[in-house]
Amino acid sequence: MVRAVGLLSGGLDSILAAKLLQEQGVEVIGLAFKSPFFGVKRAKEAARRLRIPLRVVDITDELLPLVREPKHGRGSAMNPCIDCHALMIRKAGEVMREEGAQFVFTGEVLGQRPFSQTKKALEVVERASGLQGLVLRPLSAKRLPPTVAERQGWVQRDKLLGIHGRGRKVQLELAKRYGIEDPPSPASGCLLTDPTYSRRLKDLLDHLDHPSRRDLELLKIGRHLRLSPQTKVIVGRREGENRKIQEMVSAADLLLEVQGYPGPLALIPGGGREVDWPKAAAICLRYSDAPKDRPGKVRCHGRWEGVIETFPMAPEECERFLL
Repeated sequence: MVRAVGLLSGGLDSILAAKLLQEQGVEVIGLAFKSPFFGVKRAKEAARRLRIPLRVVDITDELLPLVREPKHGRGSAMNPCIDCHALMIRKAGEVMREEGAQFVFTGEVLGQRPFSQTKKALEVVERASGLQGLVLRPLSAKRLPPTVAERQGWVQRDKLLGIHGRGRKVQLELAKRYGIEDPPSPASGCLLTDPTYSRRLKDLLDHLDHPSRRDLELLKIGRHLRLSPQTKVIVGRREGENRKIQEMVSAADLLLEVQGYPGPLALIPGGGREVDWPKAAAICLRYSDAPKDRPGKVRCHGRWEGVIETFPMAPEECERFLL
């Protein structure tokens, strides 16, 4: 039995790539990667649809240095797509050997993404991963050089596809043929491509040499305001974010809450500088229901216990600090 490990994002393309190989009698093992930048929920659903086992690998520790200093550059935001894909393919090679599989496959389509899915980019990824010839891309195989799987006869090249570009017509027709109802959308879902998250991440990496996983998770919550190199304030925008902030607070942090009026929780990770605390309290008041024409009181917890009394910060001044 020929076995293959497939990178399963949860999008339609990766599902179709697996289907094309299953149609040729290949036993497929799904592989999904997780980090603070992307999850595996959609991949788990795709594995259920395909009725295949799914391996999940956390690549956070290896991915973060690539985000900080990508060898092959970035896309439009903080996304080091080529370096990230090379890491994933290398990890897939490790799983391939562990599972006794013969090759790796992905749902990539040539030309679908202008930075990471050009012919040159795919070649770079393969070389960097150390899996030259062992990476099959079933949806675009006819536009790429034959792989070991094709040369060895493990799969028939004439039953693979030659899709190119960003159109979805062929994929949707194929989904219909396979009886895939409600085909999933393309599975990007990577926060490194999101402009707002990327700004926050760049700021974090500029001010912190070794961010924790909590630091990366906090980037997803609330408004972020940089007051100084040592002090950042995270302000909840709604009740759910206030709960998340409360769940993630540590003893070293400073947590601020307006007294007497509904409003957000504000968090200063690590406590920041004491000189910045009144400014953080003014920000907390600015986003609360407290009157804006007189001083309000903000209770502090964690690194310091006490009350700061100050005026709410003016909206235009807040804008200067927003990330």
